[in-house]
Amino acid sequence: MTDTLADHADKGLHKGEPLVEMEGVGKSYGAIRALRGINLRVNAGEVTCVLGDNGAGKSTLIKIISGLHPHNEGSLRVDGKEVNFASPREALSHGIATVYQDLAVVGLMEVWRNFFLGSELTAGRYPLAGLKVKQMREIADTELRKMGIVVKDINQPIGTLSGGQRQCVAIARAVYFGARVLILDEPTAALGVKQSGVVLKYVAAARDAGLGVVFITHNPHHAYMVGDHFVILKLGATALDKTRKEVGLDELTQQMAGGDELAELSHELKR
Repeated sequence: MTDTLADHADKGLHKGEPLVEMEGVGKSYGAIRALRGINLRVNAGEVTCVLGDNGAGKSTLIKIISGLHPHNEGSLRVDGKEVNFASPREALSHGIATVYQDLAVVGLMEVWRNFFLGSELTAGRYPLAGLKVKQMREIADTELRKMGIVVKDINQPIGTLSGGQRQCVAIARAVYFGARVLILDEPTAALGVKQSGVVLKYVAAARDAGLGVVFITHNPHHAYMVGDHFVILKLGATALDKTRKEVGLDELTQQMAGGDELAELSHELKR
């Protein structure tokens, strides 16, 4: 039996409890060192925002936590036990789900089909097993409504939904299939202000339900709206690691924009 969003608060997930911990994690691809010395902690009921420009190491970080690539250095712990995932399926078995920016959806398929894509409910035995269409439609509609997502028709192609709605369907799907840690890869990057607000609302809903959320973004304003902990990566290393109490939006924005490097450049130009 899988969990719904509201169920997580009663499933032993206590706010502040460490779910994923990285200590001194590094990753090299041959002579290229993509990450080095990364310390990161993802707690239940909190949003950890990982910020950085292109090439900062955000994608490599996602790949390590989600099981796509193993790390070369340091340790990765889930629920206090050291792990080295061999595949995304193994990470998912530990409750770690990733929603990528380009979304693994089929635009011409119905909303409910995408909700169960790859995890369809079947009756009977392979190869003659049939799909439990009615049950999947009902479950998808119910789970989306629990998150406040109401689509006109659960049978409409998911491609007819807005970008924000598609992101929310992907979040609801991950939660329904048992995610305790939710990794969101630039979920607001291609969205307008209104649709970004829709996604941020459900990021907050996942946090409030007790999930540990890793919010990957290059937008400090979006991060600060929902974040509890902020990590800025630059050239594969940590440039900032502070809690919400320790950093304000102005400092976060300045560090993302270049911070000390910009100040030094401005000083040199004045000379």
